[in-house]
Amino acid sequence: MKARFRLPMTQEKAYGCLLAANMAEVEYRHRKFVDNDDVHDQLAQMSQWLTSDSPKFGMLLCGVPGNGKSTMLKAFQKLLCCLQIPDSYGRTYGIQIVDAKYIAHLCKKDYPAFLKLADKEMLGIDDMGTEPRQIMDFGNIVTPVIDLLTRRYEEQLFTVITTNLTPAQIADLYGSRIADRLNEMVEKIIYRNSTYRTVSI
Repeated sequence: MKARFRLPMTQEKAYGCLLAANMAEVEYRHRKFVDNDDVHDQLAQMSQWLTSDSPKFGMLLCGVPGNGKSTMLKAFQKLLCCLQIPDSYGRTYGIQIVDAKYIAHLCKKDYPAFLKLADKEMLGIDDMGTEPRQIMDFGNIVTPVIDLLTRRYEEQLFTVITTNLTPAQIADLYGSRIADRLNEMVEKIIYRNSTYRTVSI
């Protein structure tokens, strides 16, 4: 099995780093950080997975819209940038984040770039489920996100996904084959809190 990325620190240290990064990301977005049990549970699960020997090489953050999943992903991206952890190639680890709709767009408009994206060592996929499941390319039906996830599953590449879909909805939308692979591939963190966004008309 391919060795997956882990933070080179204790779970307690990782928890503190993720908390600080999350708070900074919320402040950057001109919002007030909400300190509650749900957030601490999410941070605890994420820090445990990022420092453990779990064979799962991906993470799925799922829950209703507006409850902090994308913020957590961006906070993790900035944390990696700050930590400057060296990889085996003499570079430092970093994670690219792309919107699921962009994956579908790239697959249709620039297929070589899509393949390059699919092979990124670390990748964050934001808002999975908002993209068209199938696209038509020169008369051929292509399934961009399914194809990308299948590639990353086969190569055991580090992948963090955010989605508003439940695991059951993922199976309905993408099929049992990809749902089964995701079950093997990712650690699921369920965001049980409601939206932090205020609705105004």
